[in-house]
Amino acid sequence: MEQPQQKLKRRDSEFLQEDNKSNKSLIFGSIIATFIALSPYLFYLYESVPQDQVWNTFLFTYDSKSWGDANLSMWILTGKTIPLLFLLIWFFTCRHWWYHALLVPIIMYIYQIIILLNDDLIYFDEFQLIYLVPVMAIIIPSIYLIRAKMFDKLTTANKTLEELEEEFTVRPKTVWGKVKQYF
Repeated sequence: MEQPQQKLKRRDSEFLQEDNKSNKSLIFGSIIATFIALSPYLFYLYESVPQDQVWNTFLFTYDSKSWGDANLSMWILTGKTIPLLFLLIWFFTCRHWWYHALLVPIIMYIYQIIILLNDDLIYFDEFQLIYLVPVMAIIIPSIYLIRAKMFDKLTTANKTLEELEEEFTVRPKTVWGKVKQYF
């Protein structure tokens, strides 16, 4: 039979583990909330970039060859990067079964940023749908199949829609676990 002190020690260690998890969650949530609150300031960082073709800093030198203006290219870059970061936050914190659909705009923004950084580009934001077709060909049918399974189980079982969403939701414990499930 266990002694009362051992029971108390075990119970205290369980509470400490739960408290540690809630502290990590609070810190992570605070970082995300701070980023979201600072996003307007992050968007307007392009205003500190000179309106010259070459932008020299102590870290790097940026030459906006085809754009002609470093300020313009950084304005476009922030216009693509900030929504991409919001989508990534949404993707990694979403608990719904349809969160895989967020991969389509995420990949679209990544593609647009890569094209932006390509200096030899003549046409910007054109024909990107062609490159998204393979991604959409995988994601859209998989989402439809999950949805079909949910409604099939909904009609044959006495479960609510929330219970089915809970059953089909994949929840890795960490952000790295969520990234690993795709590879």
